[in-house]
Amino acid sequence: MSGQSPAPIANNGITPLQQMVASCSGALLTSLFVTPLDVVKIRLQAQKKPFPKGKCFVYCNGLMDHLCVCENGNSKVWYKAPGHFNGTLDAFLKIVHREGIKSLWSGLPPTLVMAVPATVIYFTCYDQLCTALSVRMGSYSEEAPLLAGALARVGSATVISPLELIRTKMQSQKQSYRELSNCIRTAVKTEGWLSLWRGWGATLLRDVPFSAMYWYNYEKGKVWLCKRYSTKEPTFAITFVAGAVSGSIASIVTLPFDVVKTRRQIEMGELQSQSLSSRAACTTLSVMRRIVTENGFRGLFAGFIPRLIKVAPACAIMISTYEFGKAFFRQHNQDKLLGTLQASNT
Repeated sequence: MSGQSPAPIANNGITPLQQMVASCSGALLTSLFVTPLDVVKIRLQAQKKPFPKGKCFVYCNGLMDHLCVCENGNSKVWYKAPGHFNGTLDAFLKIVHREGIKSLWSGLPPTLVMAVPATVIYFTCYDQLCTALSVRMGSYSEEAPLLAGALARVGSATVISPLELIRTKMQSQKQSYRELSNCIRTAVKTEGWLSLWRGWGATLLRDVPFSAMYWYNYEKGKVWLCKRYSTKEPTFAITFVAGAVSGSIASIVTLPFDVVKTRRQIEMGELQSQSLSSRAACTTLSVMRRIVTENGFRGLFAGFIPRLIKVAPACAIMISTYEFGKAFFRQHNQDKLLGTLQASNT
């Protein structure tokens, strides 16, 4: 008999560590597929309206949004690279031809440092919470994904929010990672501990409803598709379609919050790049009022098609890869257990 005890198996047949590995694999694959779309979008934006000194823009790697501050006086950075593009497809082809295929993933490595851990925390927490809540909620267990999705998003956003804020400050002030502790001390000393979570409320306003609706619709859609196609276990295609549809629904409903959050995120980033206190940034409600005043209620739904094109494939790739990884580990655990039982009977 071995002196080591096996890792505890969760109710769904896999360990928390295996859930982490599955979500990590899904996160990496999602970022590899989705990042080129955002890189091309940013290059097209920079061509139409060049980013001035200290300007901020939002970069998405398919996992989470990151605020990027334009590097002052440096025309060699990837988002300012020269080139004239006549649309999305033309931009793809010219970037690959002139700069190499690696250019489609420009800016990805620094953002993955936070995006992958955030995704791992989020998906692992969701599965653990959903399993626990399904048992405790009894006859209301069908609503467990709704609550588990909301709670998991609150947890991951709370952990990552101060790190993302510090990353933005480091980038805008040209600091290295070695100066991270000094950056934290300065922020806490001048504005207090809560300053590290500035913008957290706006993030939750968008991400928590999105997460709750996404997981509820995904679980419902997955069950419905399994019944329709008479299969006990969801296939890769079923999870892919359920993920795309549920992601699309959630992104449409929460689009106004996304517009407000993005505007506020950029305003706060530009204040930081000018070494001004981010306390001067407007509140979420005031930003929403300003958008309605300037552009009407339609302004709250700006970018509808681009967001849908970005969110739907990202959700589909992430969840289908994650479910595939869980199915792989579940089968591996079952085969291992069966082998152990057969060995003990001989």
